[in-house]
Amino acid sequence: QVQLVESGGGLVQAGDSLRLSCVVSGRTLSIYAMGWFRQAPGKGHEFVAAITWAGDTTNYADSAKGRFTSSRDNAKDTVYLQMNSLKPEDTANYFCAARLSPRLSVKPSDYPYWGQGTQVTVSS
Repeated sequence: QVQLVESGGGLVQAGDSLRLSCVVSGRTLSIYAMGWFRQAPGKGHEFVAAITWAGDTTNYADSAKGRFTSSRDNAKDTVYLQMNSLKPEDTANYFCAARLSPRLSVKPSDYPYWGQGTQVTVSS
């Protein structure tokens, strides 16, 4: 099993920055990639970013490119999502998820392990 705990969400103004953290525990040696997804009220999970557990490959949604950066701290088994130049449309509950199969994916269904989410609210 893999356990994920997100933190770092909050209420910010447009243009501000936030850094989300995802602490990973359990069978971390089985993980191939970590994904970040978000869910706005009344909508499904939207892909934001993905990073290999090795930290050597990343993939971003078009909405995140140039503003968001995912990284990993090997020593802390923690994955980060640095979000800059936040916009009101970034408001959502943000989740990290773990994938065991060896391929980065943008599909929520490809990630069997999920955290509880952290709320990000961006005011205009």
